Amino acid sequence: MRPSDDLMSQSPMVTNGTSPPHLSGSDNDAKKVKLEQNSANGPSRVVHIRSLPPDCTEADVVQLGMPYGKMSNVLLLKQKNQAFLEFLDEQAAVTMVSFHQQNPAQIRMKPVYVQFSNHKELKTDQANSFQNATAQAALQAASAVMGGPTEEGQKRTTLRIIVEHLVYPVGIEVLYQIFSKFGKVLKMIIFTKNNSFQALIQMSDPVAANAAKLSLDGQNIYNGCCTLRIDYSKLNNLNVKYNNDKSRDFTNPNLPSGDPGLDQAMPFGAQVPQMSSYGVPSALGAARMMTLNAAAAAGNAVLLVSNLDEQKVTPDALFTLFGVYGDVHRVKILFNKKDNALVQMAEPHQAQLAIAHLDKVKVWGKNIRVTQSKHTLVQMPKEGQPDAGLTKDFTTSPLHRFKRPGSKNCQNIFPPSTVLHLSNIPPNVEEDFITDAFSQHGQVKAFKFFPKDRKMALIQMGSVDEAVTALIAMHNYPLSDTNHLRVSFSKSTI
Repeated sequence: MRPSDDLMSQSPMVTNGTSPPHLSGSDNDAKKVKLEQNSANGPSRVVHIRSLPPDCTEADVVQLGMPYGKMSNVLLLKQKNQAFLEFLDEQAAVTMVSFHQQNPAQIRMKPVYVQFSNHKELKTDQANSFQNATAQAALQAASAVMGGPTEEGQKRTTLRIIVEHLVYPVGIEVLYQIFSKFGKVLKMIIFTKNNSFQALIQMSDPVAANAAKLSLDGQNIYNGCCTLRIDYSKLNNLNVKYNNDKSRDFTNPNLPSGDPGLDQAMPFGAQVPQMSSYGVPSALGAARMMTLNAAAAAGNAVLLVSNLDEQKVTPDALFTLFGVYGDVHRVKILFNKKDNALVQMAEPHQAQLAIAHLDKVKVWGKNIRVTQSKHTLVQMPKEGQPDAGLTKDFTTSPLHRFKRPGSKNCQNIFPPSTVLHLSNIPPNVEEDFITDAFSQHGQVKAFKFFPKDRKMALIQMGSVDEAVTALIAMHNYPLSDTNHLRVSFSKSTI
C-alpha cells in the first residue's frame, strides 16, 4: 500500500492503495450524479437534509441516519450546505422523516431540516464522477457498527495514532484539521513514547472513529513523510485536565493551561497555526496550513521579505527572526533596495511556515511582507566583489534550531506574541539583570522563572512589536562565558 502524497491539501483517501474516488463539494456535484426524479413527490429512499453547518462531514450525516436503518449512499454538497442520504429500505427513510417532523434534528449543535428528496435514488455516474472516499468510509463504518457489536473496535471511539517518518511539525492543530473531516473530535493528547510521536484522539462516536481509521491508516500528512499508523485505543474516555499544546478538550475550552512548562517542554522550536479559543482551527490558521504543501511542492525555499527598516535590518537580524521557523542558510539584503531582502531556508516547508507566521507582522515599526521569491537560490557575491556585508551564509551556524529532522523543537513553533520563552539561563543570573537587558527594547510587563527549572523563564513585553524586536536583539545574548540566551515566542501567559 502506498500512502497518499499529502493529507494537508487533499481529501483523505481510502487505504486500498488505489487512486481514490472523489466528489468535490461544488455545484457540479448535482450535475454529475444522476438523480432519478420521483414524479409522485412522495416517500423516497432518499432523504434531503438542508441547512447543514459549514463543518459538517459525511460521517455526521450518516450518524444522523443510523438509528433508522442501513444506508447505501450519501452525498454531501458542502457549498450548498445540503446532503442526500439514501437508505436500503424506503421504510427507514419514512421513519426518519416522520420522527424529525416532530423532533427537529441537529448536527453539531445546529438545527437541520429533514425531508424526502424529489429523487427516488442516488445513482453515481461512473463515467463522469466518483464516490467520495470519505462518504464510503462513513458508510462502511456505520455498517460495521450496526452489523455486529461484538466485533473489535465497532463500539470504540478512541484512536491511537503513531506518526512514522516525522520530518515536519505535527501538533494538535494539524491532527484536529485532518480527523475532524470524519466527525467531531472531542479530546486529544499527544506525547512521545519509544522515540515515536503518538497521539490519542477521542471521536464523538464509533462511526466517526471507524471512518477515520479506515481512511487515514497508512496515509501521509505531508509529501513522503509523517505517515499515520492508526489502531484503536484500550481507553474509552480520555481524561484531559489542561488545554495546551500537549492535550486538548474541545468540549471544554475553559480548562486551565496548566504548568507553563507543558507547552514549552523544549526551549525553542516551532508549532503549527494557533487554535481559536473555541477549540476549532481559526479560518486564517487553517487556510495557512492548506497553503503549505502547494508552495512546498514547488520546491522553493527562498523568501522575498519587503518593507523592512533599511536603517536597522542586517543579515544577522533576519537570520534570528526567520530562524524561529526554520534553519536559515543565506540572507541577502538587496543593494539597490535595502528595504528588501532574500532569505533562503533549508527546506521549502520551513519557508512556508515563515510566510504563515511572519507575513504582515510588525518589525521595527513596519508591517513586513513575506512571500515566496522567484529565485530558487541566494547567490553569494563573487570573490573580490564589494558587498558591504549585505549577503551572509549561515549554513554552518551553531544557532540552527531544527537541524535534526524530527527534533522535538518542531512541536513548539508559535506565532509572534508578547510573551517570550527564555532558556539557557545560568544559575547566578537574577531577574533584574534579565529584565534590565530586555527593557532596552521595550516595556517589560512581567517576568517569571519556571518553578521546576530555573534555566528557563517567561518574559512579557508591552506589545508584539516590542517582543519581536527583543527576540532579534536578545537571542544568543551572552549571559556568561558559556551561556548564551535562547529566545523564542511562547503561547503561555504570565
